[in-house]
Amino acid sequence: MTLGEKQRLFVSLVGDLIRWAYANGYEFTFGETVRSREEAAANVAAGVGTINSLHIIRLAIDLNLFISGVYQTNSSAYLPIGEYWKLQHELCRWGGDFRRSDGNHFSLEHNGVR
Repeated sequence: MTLGEKQRLFVSLVGDLIRWAYANGYEFTFGETVRSREEAAANVAAGVGTINSLHIIRLAIDLNLFISGVYQTNSSAYLPIGEYWKLQHELCRWGGDFRRSDGNHFSLEHNGVR
């Protein structure tokens, strides 16, 4: 699958995730969707993120979760959403499974990068 095909698939899958989440009582605001290489490098220098961020190639999104109008900062609050995300496609990856949990992160694996 080409990068362009993955990017288009990713947008469709995110749309499905958002519709599912709202149907199940969750709400979101958008977090980061696109990141420049310079921003990724600055994040690495600050001790967060990765130089190979999938945000750079538009295969990752951060969604800010609200439950009953309350912003959720704990990755565990995202668990049902992350589990649903991973069921959508074999390449779907959820940040809550990362070594350093990042529950609001949803991505599509590309060339071994999660």
